[in-house]
Amino acid sequence: MASLVIVESPAKAKTIQKYLGKGYEVVASMGHVRDLPKSKLGVDTENDFAPHYIDMKGKGDVIRDLKKRAKKCDKVYLATDPDREGEAISWHIAQMLKLDMSADIRVAFNEITKTGVNNGMSNPHKIDIDLVNAQQARRILDRLVGYKLSPFLWKKVKRGLSAGRVQTVAVSLVVDRENEIKQFVPKEYWSIDAKFTVPDSDRAFDASLVYVDGKKIEISGKAEADNLLKRLENAEYIVTSVKKRITKKQPSPPFITSTMQQEASRKLGFSAKRTMKAAQELYEGVDIAGIGAVGLITYMRTDSLRVSAEAQSAAAQYIENVYGKEYLPEKIRIFKSKSNAQDAHEAIRPSTPDLTPARVKSSLSSDQYKLYELIWSRFIASQMANALLDTVSVDISAEGCIFRASGYSVKFNGFMVLYEESTDEKTAEKKMLPPLAVDDKLNLKSIAGNQHFTQPPPRYTEASLIKSLEENGIGRPSTYAPTISTITARQYVEHEGKQLKPTVLGEITTEIMKEHFKGIVDAGFTADMENSLDEIEKGTKNWVSTLHEFYDVFSVDLQKAEEAMDGKRVKVPDEETDIICDNCGRNMVIKFGKYGRFLACPGFPECKNAKQIVTESAGFCPLCGKKMLLKKSKKGRSFYGCEGYPDCNFMTWNVPTAEKCPQCGKTLFNKGGKSGKLLCEDKECGYERELKK
Repeated sequence: MASLVIVESPAKAKTIQKYLGKGYEVVASMGHVRDLPKSKLGVDTENDFAPHYIDMKGKGDVIRDLKKRAKKCDKVYLATDPDREGEAISWHIAQMLKLDMSADIRVAFNEITKTGVNNGMSNPHKIDIDLVNAQQARRILDRLVGYKLSPFLWKKVKRGLSAGRVQTVAVSLVVDRENEIKQFVPKEYWSIDAKFTVPDSDRAFDASLVYVDGKKIEISGKAEADNLLKRLENAEYIVTSVKKRITKKQPSPPFITSTMQQEASRKLGFSAKRTMKAAQELYEGVDIAGIGAVGLITYMRTDSLRVSAEAQSAAAQYIENVYGKEYLPEKIRIFKSKSNAQDAHEAIRPSTPDLTPARVKSSLSSDQYKLYELIWSRFIASQMANALLDTVSVDISAEGCIFRASGYSVKFNGFMVLYEESTDEKTAEKKMLPPLAVDDKLNLKSIAGNQHFTQPPPRYTEASLIKSLEENGIGRPSTYAPTISTITARQYVEHEGKQLKPTVLGEITTEIMKEHFKGIVDAGFTADMENSLDEIEKGTKNWVSTLHEFYDVFSVDLQKAEEAMDGKRVKVPDEETDIICDNCGRNMVIKFGKYGRFLACPGFPECKNAKQIVTESAGFCPLCGKKMLLKKSKKGRSFYGCEGYPDCNFMTWNVPTAEKCPQCGKTLFNKGGKSGKLLCEDKECGYERELKK
């Protein structure tokens, strides 16, 4: 009789079936099969938080099929994802199928390759009840907060609101940053910037004033700047110091979940949700031409920087073959994970380094390819030699003032030949300086005082919010993407370009939470709760006592909040716009609806005019020539449509540009981003061209 192997998804089942072959039957549970009921709390708070699990709605056929197959097999293995949630799914399936919980029925695959699958099947083990309890505690915590706090917000603010342990802190961070920006008072300061050339050369370089009479200079106003410029009139500029050195630049470590989401946001413009979807597909397996189904990356929910010796050896072999021995580091790199890392899995890396992005590109979707290229490049670069930079710092003296110029050149590119990490912050570009020596006299090409103002902290982007959540110990790798999706879907936060901005609803809700539920909003409290969940996973803390520690305080806070706001309701103010109502001439306002924000006439119910919030984009409709508008679907996805709708029903997911088609003169649309293509949406024309990277 065959052995039954149960995984979550059909894609994963297909890949694993290929490696196991005859004697095994691999089927998918299609995710969770049991959960707490949606219609009620499902947790007995009077009896140590005993959960009431039920079969999930719509899973009847799947459950019956699993039971039928399990009866026909002499052995059942549970091969769900190797994390807390995967362990909980296996536990639920084992309960449902009445499997022997003391038997070695659990297998885990860090990578879905032949080696990874064989290793997993060769080392079956018992279901880890500590992992299950950690996930169970998280699920019950989130249920208690959601099902107890959400009704409170419905009564006091508006129906349809939700509250969550991690999402509340995330919204609070965005709101706090917005308040910092509103309260920020710019401070004026000036700089003295000059351009110099060396004799007999037209090549200019920049330098800035840093010291005056031996003291670091801070110029607060124009008068002070003008006095310094007057002092420097007719001055002689002489090089007094030239410092040269060779600096080493180390590669970034391979990705963990948070850094992958951040870098995909910066480099690819992906949301965290979009990144994790593509990563899940790459992990579970893709049909590669000439190879078949194969998992291209290791497990993508991890906070560990550990890399196996086999993977390092394969990367070193690839680097030596392609780039040469000089691109190998002096010794194998070992990156240290953070002290609170669970270290359950390796870092995110290609399962087979020899499968380069170019080799698999034709078999991948656009998102899969872009993310795989990012993961592959980052990992290979992490195993390469340091880059060597020739840096130079030059001091130039004149009338007791010292100007400084700095620059660098690449002596050896090392890992930089393949990959460099992006950052959220803008850094000043350092340029090459001409050959300079002490006592060289320089020609002043220009000098000026420049006014500046200090800038407020920037709004969060998805990348910087994930970074902040991670640094504060809020949430874990599996929670970042769903948290951001939830706070935007619930209209607490909205995207303004790449930036995250709180809505009025988000600000009001956060204010109420801070007043009545300080513990839930407090980042330190939430981080401590994550540490408690980690301790449950390690078996050093009891999950029921952890829930009591939280709920005994939370239930009292909830009762006090109910009493304090008895009979009160907070109105979410409408945001007035400059858009005039077509029917009555009033200024329309922004309201919150089931599918997001929309424009409505404040004269309701006398005037019931309402419309979508749309933004004009570049380009024009290829059918009727009217303007193109950026719109949102009911699921929140951006698309572009003609302003003439419903008379003209043209729409597209591709982004209109200002560039015109060289064949017909109509607007060109971008498909696939920077590495995609430009195309004409007029089907009779059919023009398109690839974009160069």
